[in-house]
Amino acid sequence: MTTLLYRGQQYAQHKEVAPKQLVELTYRRTVYANNKLKAAQAHPVLTYRGQEYQK
Repeated sequence: MTTLLYRGQQYAQHKEVAPKQLVELTYRRTVYANNKLKAAQAHPVLTYRGQEYQK
């Protein structure tokens, strides 16, 4: 077991480390651009005290 230190006190961890699965992130420019365009069209421009914003 691994001995850990927390606020000056040592303790032993009683569980095994779980293996993590790797996640590969991808960026697809056209998909992102299309979704951004759709989102801009779906949200109306709102006005609060003369200032325009989108929700």
